Amino acid sequence: MTTLVFLEHHGGELLSGSLGVLAKAASLGEAHAAVLGSGVSGLAEEAGRFGASKVFVVDDPALEAPLPQPRVDALAQIVREHGVDNLLFAQSVLASDIAAALAARLEAGLNWQLTDLVVEGGELVGKQPALGDSVIVDVGWKQAPRLALFRSGAFDPVETGGQATVEAVTVSFEDFSLAAHMLEQLQEESTGPSIEEAEIIVAGGRGLGGPESFTVIEELAAALGGAVAATRAVVDAGWYPYSTQVGQTGKTVSPKLYVACGISGAIQHKVGMQGSGVIIAINKDPNAPIFEFCDLGVVGDLHSVVPKLTELVKTRRAG
Repeated sequence: MTTLVFLEHHGGELLSGSLGVLAKAASLGEAHAAVLGSGVSGLAEEAGRFGASKVFVVDDPALEAPLPQPRVDALAQIVREHGVDNLLFAQSVLASDIAAALAARLEAGLNWQLTDLVVEGGELVGKQPALGDSVIVDVGWKQAPRLALFRSGAFDPVETGGQATVEAVTVSFEDFSLAAHMLEQLQEESTGPSIEEAEIIVAGGRGLGGPESFTVIEELAAALGGAVAATRAVVDAGWYPYSTQVGQTGKTVSPKLYVACGISGAIQHKVGMQGSGVIIAINKDPNAPIFEFCDLGVVGDLHSVVPKLTELVKTRRAG
């Protein structure tokens, strides 16, 4: 059973979500990887360190821009020519577009929002949360190739120190795949780690009272060396960028420490952060649902508690 993992990269670095999926695939058996882009041959060695025994590299100017359709052509050719049984993706905007289009191209089954993958009775079985993440259901595929899209943060990258055989692949692109051109690419300026990769996250909810109160969240995150996140209600209200949203319709995170400030703990938000190592909740409502699943709860006004906590962290680090 041949498993191929699509490795997404930006800024000359492989994304940790993709490497996490690769590590999971390697734990189930032999795993191959695909690196697609322009000037990306050097990334193949890194893929070997995370469990890939073979890396297919498509290095072509047509793949310079992060557009999905040329990548669909490349992956479809690799799948057909090399008899790939399973093709795995870490969730992202680009990967979701590619996976959906590739499923249509190959007339293959695609399971998405998976949180785990196992082999049971010789068959590949995906684990998919359902009913607001209150249950986990088993999902499968009728035939190969099997396509799977995993939630961000589902797996941690595990470096094995191995080496991969690198195979350069020349791809023929469809005319319609080259019809779209990217005129400009803008990147949001930010400091500190992204919420998908941060080991510490400080998140704010409606209990902050307004966008101006996010300064207290930002100061605590800066003191801890972490990232700032928000709930859907907050981003919908325009208080904070959508890129920081954690929850069922946002991003799934799994930091070592998650500090929830003024967050009630609705199931939609719990879905995105329940994989955190330690969850600390600060809320003035003692009946807030988040106190039912957090590791440490503080009942109090966050506008008083958080600044004091920030000062304590700064004092401890200065000492």
